[in-house]
Amino acid sequence: MRDFLPDDVRRREHVIGIITRVYERYGFEPLETPAVENLETLTGKYGDEGNKLIFKILKRGEHEKSGEADLALRYDLTVPLARVMAQHHAKLPRLFKRYQIQPVWRADRPARGRFREFYQCDVDSLGSTSPVVEAELCAAVADAMTELGFSQFLIRLNHRQLLTAVLDVCGIPAGKHAGVLVTLDKLDKIGWEGVSDDLAKQDITAAALAGLKSVGDRPTVTLDEIAALFAKAGSIPPAVDNLREIVGLAGHTSAGTRIVFDRFLARGLSYYTGAIMEVNVPDLAGSLGGGGRYDNLIGMFSGQDIPACGFSLGLERILVVMDERQMFPPSVGGRYADVMVTIWNEASKTDALALASELRKAGLRVDVYPEADKLGKQFKHAASRHVPLVTVVGDDERAAATVTIKDLRSGRQDAIPRTEAGTHIRQALERAP
Repeated sequence: MRDFLPDDVRRREHVIGIITRVYERYGFEPLETPAVENLETLTGKYGDEGNKLIFKILKRGEHEKSGEADLALRYDLTVPLARVMAQHHAKLPRLFKRYQIQPVWRADRPARGRFREFYQCDVDSLGSTSPVVEAELCAAVADAMTELGFSQFLIRLNHRQLLTAVLDVCGIPAGKHAGVLVTLDKLDKIGWEGVSDDLAKQDITAAALAGLKSVGDRPTVTLDEIAALFAKAGSIPPAVDNLREIVGLAGHTSAGTRIVFDRFLARGLSYYTGAIMEVNVPDLAGSLGGGGRYDNLIGMFSGQDIPACGFSLGLERILVVMDERQMFPPSVGGRYADVMVTIWNEASKTDALALASELRKAGLRVDVYPEADKLGKQFKHAASRHVPLVTVVGDDERAAATVTIKDLRSGRQDAIPRTEAGTHIRQALERAP
């Protein structure tokens, strides 16, 4: 869990602003939920590994000595959304599209781009099983990535039911599917050698492992090749047609050229029921976000299944990658004010505050140096904070109702009528340094 200094906050706001604008452009509405959920709401939704990472909150007050937990910090934004849908379904439309950008917490081991408190940027569509939903989600993510400055990225696509069918064909018992999927989800990080070692510990037979390798021990495998594999086994799973339709629909959106089929993409969370997705950039282990269809999750709370599909972008990983690759525009960092008002002497403090107020009413970001210091020291402070302009109102300026405006970038200095100060500063800001 980290502190965010001013430049950190500006970069975060830049990324969040772009993602928010894209999500709203696709018709998604904002939603926020509490940081804390009932423990029973979260447990059993993320698989065994996920359950171990939930930050539990001990009972309080008279129950404190019990040492038991009844609340927890939210692990993700999807399960709280499912709870909201079950609790407030009468107030929400049948077809509900929401975005949510808030922090989540996991009792994980910190690493590069991995923190115990981090923000997720979720977008979800509820109420429809149509593959149009998946196509639109992929398009929204593709637009967000493009507007953030990523020119090379791919959206990997698979289907949980197709994965299950592959495991069945390879002879892996249903009771071991969950553990095998968790391992396969690490394939891009640990390679086939690591996967083989991990599966051996799960008592997966050599024949089953050989079957998995026959499906995946090549750089790429197409949907048609997967379909041919199942045709030989007797029948093609409906998931193949579902993926084909999603790819076909997405071909008419901004995500069309970005989508690739990945036969071993698994996604670790246990609540996925259909198509699953991840977004990846070159030369980066792991993803910048992912999601999928989870048609049964809301039913755990309401008793009535509501189809749902979502995608989550990981803000922290995006920020790390953009910072390392110097992707932030110059306008994001540095300048916290357009102009700094200097104080000529102790008697002019009131007038300095009045001038600052006038400039703020003109729509400018204004800082006031708080002390009647030497002008050189005041100028130096403004320059160190990347403030481009400073104002000086000395005895002569006050008598003439003027303001001297100094451009610290060029050294240019102009004495102008005080009533025109705001307009002059705006024009100076628009000029090249």
